[in-house]
Amino acid sequence: MDFPIGVPQHPSDVEHLSYFHGLPVLDFPQDPSARDLPADPSSVAWRMRGGMGSDDESPDAYWDRFTRTVPPEEVRALVFGVPWYGMDGWGAADELAEASSRLVNLEAVFLGDVEMEESELSWLEQSDLEPVLRAYPRLRELGVRGSKDLEFPVLRHEGLRTLRFETGGLPARVTRNVAASDLPSLECLELWLGDENYGCDTTLEDLRPLLTGERLPSLRHLGLQNSRFQDEIAAAVAHAPVAARLASLRLSMGTLGDEGAAALLDGQPLTHLRFLDLHHHYLSDAMVLRLREALEPAGVRVDLTEREEAEHYGGEEHRYVAAAE
Repeated sequence: MDFPIGVPQHPSDVEHLSYFHGLPVLDFPQDPSARDLPADPSSVAWRMRGGMGSDDESPDAYWDRFTRTVPPEEVRALVFGVPWYGMDGWGAADELAEASSRLVNLEAVFLGDVEMEESELSWLEQSDLEPVLRAYPRLRELGVRGSKDLEFPVLRHEGLRTLRFETGGLPARVTRNVAASDLPSLECLELWLGDENYGCDTTLEDLRPLLTGERLPSLRHLGLQNSRFQDEIAAAVAHAPVAARLASLRLSMGTLGDEGAAALLDGQPLTHLRFLDLHHHYLSDAMVLRLREALEPAGVRVDLTEREEAEHYGGEEHRYVAAAE
């Protein structure tokens, strides 16, 4: 397996999770009379999607029914979607923090499992993640979709193995605080940086501390994706100390062109990688061939699908990230 359990292999689309933390995702029933639940509550990732209709129970009542029906101590993974996250969502951090004394074996949380038909990515309201991270020191995986009002504390967290932000615009304050945190067990980090028109003010300088790997001694899987400055990121990664110990690297979903790909090939060798994800790119046929010839004979699996064509108007070339609005 190229990525730790729970990390999708080709996550281009903003859609509902079918697997999370290596477990199939199961909706907790909205119907209070439903009795068809798995015998082993730890065998699934439970998705909260209640209270969406005018006649439904409130989200609070739905959550209370879940914690009464499913033994909290047997829950390993939780996924929160509508209505906790959406145009009018208010987040689930408080509910999670308050339930920490009962959810004693919770390993993984995904906040914002919402697809386009429910809310645009840029509209998703998040919150301060500090209460969740403090309440669950043994949390192994945290995924977050959306970045409006998102906050991440500077902290030391011994448990996290996977941290993933899916955003159309990642705020610099979040990027800087992740880079300043001590995450000694983190194996996989993925950042969807997005577009400045949707909240991304993260710069290459904000990313440089991550590229040293000094605070991330266990990191083996890195994704710096969905960026308008993907060429500059690729050039920086080509000479980054952390790259030498990665098993897989994602520079996908952004505006990567020949300049960035050439920088990758001209930098330190990448033949130790098992997987290089460059899907959704703006590469020429010649560069695609050059990448394949340089890496695939060494056993590197290279994803070069979803080639995009730049648009030209106003005398300028325009490229777009895969997920923004």
